[in-house]
Amino acid sequence: MANTDVSGYMQDLLVSESLREPVLKTALVSLNLPADSYGLDVGCGLGLVSRLLANMIGIGGHVTGLDANPAFIDKARSLADHTAHKQRITFQAGDASKLPWDDNTFDWAGSVDFVGYGNMNTICFLREMARVVKAGGLVFLMAWSSQVLLPGYPFLEASLNASPAGIAPFSTSMKPVQHFMRGRSWFSQIGIPLAQAQTFAGSVNAPLNSELRKAMISLLQMRWNDNQSGLSSQLREEYRRLCTPESPDFILNLPEYHAFFTYTMVYARVPLD
Repeated sequence: MANTDVSGYMQDLLVSESLREPVLKTALVSLNLPADSYGLDVGCGLGLVSRLLANMIGIGGHVTGLDANPAFIDKARSLADHTAHKQRITFQAGDASKLPWDDNTFDWAGSVDFVGYGNMNTICFLREMARVVKAGGLVFLMAWSSQVLLPGYPFLEASLNASPAGIAPFSTSMKPVQHFMRGRSWFSQIGIPLAQAQTFAGSVNAPLNSELRKAMISLLQMRWNDNQSGLSSQLREEYRRLCTPESPDFILNLPEYHAFFTYTMVYARVPLD
């Protein structure tokens, strides 16, 4: 990814934080992570999840965020420096497939919007996460799992979701077991039985303040990438009419606009010896 692409993607992530933060916080709180515990955030990106976790585990706890992209790490450190819990977070660049820690280092480990994305060996990443967590400690994965962003246009939205951009990070060349919603089986494959899955919903209601409006515009672009290959010309035109901010029919201009999206979390405890 070129530097300009990285900068643009980071900006999209920052803009989306106001949209994602409430539902991520609700999901993470449900884990009931121990106070004063030490944890790992794999694929931490700009550190939103790391910051939320650090705020939850108390003044005696610590969160380490790891990402392969040094630009993300630099930005994550900068953002954390402006929070009250900056002393409880450490960020470092590294390879998630070869975590640079000994076995049984952390009380828990998690990954949000990372494991299951791209052409990665999901089992390898999950096994590494479990390796560095103490027996009885929690391992969790979380990812965006669904949305209804175009109320009143179910056929258009279903068609967009079935496009190559819409099913990403899954692709037609991947096996069904590689889909994130099959994540419970990933835990079974590395010897961790009884993984559970839970889905959390976030809602958006008009009127939208400027921050949330920007986040929704960014989301519409990121979700379908303005790439509707496989759609009819009529549907492509309808998409542009509804999803272009300059259009008089822009969907976010509806006074009664309502949308929702979901995150799904899969989690389990490392078996006791």
